[in-house]
Amino acid sequence: MGEINLDITPRRLVVKAGTSTLTHPSGSLDLRSMERLARVLADLHGMGYQVILVSSGAIAVGTAHLGLPERPTALRLKQAAAAIGQCRMMHIYDKLFSEYNCSVAQILLTSGDVADPERLEHLQGTFCALLELGVIPVVNENDSVSSAEIETGRQKILGDNDSLSAIVASLCGAELLVLLSDIDGLYDADPHTCPGAQLLPQVAELTPEIEAMAGGAGTWRGTGGMATKLSAARIAMEAGCDMVITNGARPQDLYAIVEGRPVGTRFLSRKAKP
Repeated sequence: MGEINLDITPRRLVVKAGTSTLTHPSGSLDLRSMERLARVLADLHGMGYQVILVSSGAIAVGTAHLGLPERPTALRLKQAAAAIGQCRMMHIYDKLFSEYNCSVAQILLTSGDVADPERLEHLQGTFCALLELGVIPVVNENDSVSSAEIETGRQKILGDNDSLSAIVASLCGAELLVLLSDIDGLYDADPHTCPGAQLLPQVAELTPEIEAMAGGAGTWRGTGGMATKLSAARIAMEAGCDMVITNGARPQDLYAIVEGRPVGTRFLSRKAKP
């Protein structure tokens, strides 16, 4: 009997969950949403995918836990809220993924980690080692020390978790990046103000017309809007990684997305184009 040649290399998948997906309008953790997401990601992991989760929400969760009426404006309070919120989020992630026999690890990044070649090399090694060990890395920007990014100005290499997730997908050689947001995908007009807006199922090139479709920022709980998602798409596409924008209220759609079925808006990488 001839030898069967099977490609058993796990496919690498980065999923970014936005603040609006992970928290209630009050800013407190949406445990039901987090549990659904953890269950699907753990199942994909069991199917052979190497999964990396980029998770927002630390500042919003810390703000809610401190009983503050709104997101702080002072830098030191933002960083304090981030430190508190990140601790609480990782505790929940560890508990949820453990129920599905998955181990998680925390990686917090700053712009310096991806800008410095030596640190970047070590970072890539850490990601690869974790994935080889069957661990799901949970990534966020290190907002407790990364003042440049959360102050929306200086040295803005990361700046938002949409871009961060695309950078992670690029440095890890991921095949697919999925942004879970509070919108179904990219529309040709603002669906909140234009009832006739049409969802674009596929984007092969980021033309000026496509970029003009990006709207403003989202809710106070997050910092990103469609513009940051298109910036992430550019990074991912140039790195040979497809990207999908879809609604985080339906994490089960990830099954269809990894199979290439039409869900949300898929941005085709260079290698995916004919």
